[in-house]
Amino acid sequence: MAAPIRVLTAVPICDGHDSAINTINLEFIRHGIEVVYLGYHRYAQDIVRAAIQEDVRAVGISSYNGGHVEFFVEVVKQLRKRGVDDIAVFGGGGGTITHDDQRVMQKRGVDKIFFAGTSLTDMVGWVHERYGKGPKRGSRDGAPVDMQLARKLTQIEDAYANGKALRKLAAKKSSGTRVIGFTGPGGAGKTTLIDELVLRLLHRDDTSRIAILSHDPSVVGEGALLGDRATMINSQHDRVFMRSMATRGQAGGLSPATEDCLQLLANSGFDYVIIETVGTGQEAMPFQSKLVDQTVLVMNPDYGARLQLQKIVMLDLADIVVVNKSDQERAKTAMSEIERRLQGNSREQQLLSTVAKRHRDSGVDELCDLLTQVKSSAAVKAAEMPVNQGQKGSAREGRARLRRA
Repeated sequence: MAAPIRVLTAVPICDGHDSAINTINLEFIRHGIEVVYLGYHRYAQDIVRAAIQEDVRAVGISSYNGGHVEFFVEVVKQLRKRGVDDIAVFGGGGGTITHDDQRVMQKRGVDKIFFAGTSLTDMVGWVHERYGKGPKRGSRDGAPVDMQLARKLTQIEDAYANGKALRKLAAKKSSGTRVIGFTGPGGAGKTTLIDELVLRLLHRDDTSRIAILSHDPSVVGEGALLGDRATMINSQHDRVFMRSMATRGQAGGLSPATEDCLQLLANSGFDYVIIETVGTGQEAMPFQSKLVDQTVLVMNPDYGARLQLQKIVMLDLADIVVVNKSDQERAKTAMSEIERRLQGNSREQQLLSTVAKRHRDSGVDELCDLLTQVKSSAAVKAAEMPVNQGQKGSAREGRARLRRA
């Protein structure tokens, strides 16, 4: 099947009305559109950054706060300033946007305004007609780095969608990049935990760059709601590149194009690449690629009877097991049962408890310490290898590699 249309939808700053946009999102999904939902109370800069990284065809804005003329036009202006004027802007606002407002907004670059009373069928039809047969878009010379990377990722996804996978990328990742895989059942709090981890990584090193590859399920034969950005606050940062992917019919929590996309990110100079699967059940490890350095299984304390633990294969394979939402009543019992389960494995594993929604949670601090210590140890080892093994290179060169890592 051809690659689906991708659009980003959002609600502007100082506006918490999301009922209309949620209804529109669902209708788009039912008609084969992949919707990246950014959520409400979003700045123009957040919307533009997300639109570029997600490489969407258009941005749909639902505005009920009365500042629509300035806000829509500001999004258009910032897209043009960033060199991505091929990402269109459309939207609506019930009865708050007048026909006079519409004329001003369209003269200043807004593609379309839908008025109150427009049917969902008409909206879907217009999006398909307007954005369904867009020209091929490549990265231009001198284009922003995020745009160049985003469009390479789109090329990989489109190739798989059309049954013509691109040539495999080099399997070896950059030596300074650490790839961390997060998996676990839906509702365990993976996205919130990742967002808190990103906050700590950004604060600990003011030069570090982080990429996030996040997955959501596709509705069978239809589109997908890619909604992880809506719950990620700290990750809306200029040093964070985030890409949302739909599973597009593949089981196991990942997309058919995931491995190639992950390889591209791992070779793009990021300090950390974090990959999050769709909420999974009792399946085995979703990360078959050697690019993943560590796997983190995030669990909810309320997983059922103790017998269920024997069925979760990921408990045998994960490097770190995190019991999130550990402020719940059953958390202590869950930690005890999981600890006994892990003791039966013949490998070294770490067990942590976190409350990711809590400000400055010590468990998330511990997880960040663990992941960064492993990265530092690997960097030291890589820096010392030429000296210890008698290969070409000096101790000074080793220390330089360590600083770069």
